[in-house]
Amino acid sequence: MAPDKRGTLSLAAAMLAGALLLGSAAQAQSVSALPPVQKSGAVQYLSGGIGLDESSAIKSASRHWPLSLVFSVQTAGKAQFASDVKLEIRDAKGIMVLETTASGPFLLAKLAPGSYSLRATLAGQTLERQVQVKARSSARVELVWPAGTNQGQS
Repeated sequence: MAPDKRGTLSLAAAMLAGALLLGSAAQAQSVSALPPVQKSGAVQYLSGGIGLDESSAIKSASRHWPLSLVFSVQTAGKAQFASDVKLEIRDAKGIMVLETTASGPFLLAKLAPGSYSLRATLAGQTLERQVQVKARSSARVELVWPAGTNQGQS
């Protein structure tokens, strides 16, 4: 092999290695921005989304979780993220599978395929939804409270 080809191959290999390292670093940064995974019974979940890095990481990870919830309050024609939402999730038999208080506007849960009822409470106002979790897909539910729901809370 000619010396200039060997140099070109070495440069190409070095550039590829650098690109792979940068991609891995970006992915690691995204993963490290995720809040810790918690467990309630057999259900793993994570909650958060305060700050741009954490909310971006959760949005990116949501496609890998069977259930993705977003909490907000309607204000002046747009939705403002909400936190401290008390959440109860029951399976089709009415058995509680997850009970927690969301620490941010996003909650991701690893639920088995099936039908679930959601009950989310913010500042004393409760929203209820039904959701179908399917195998190898991600269900997304947005829970939006009417304007003024969280006024007066600290």
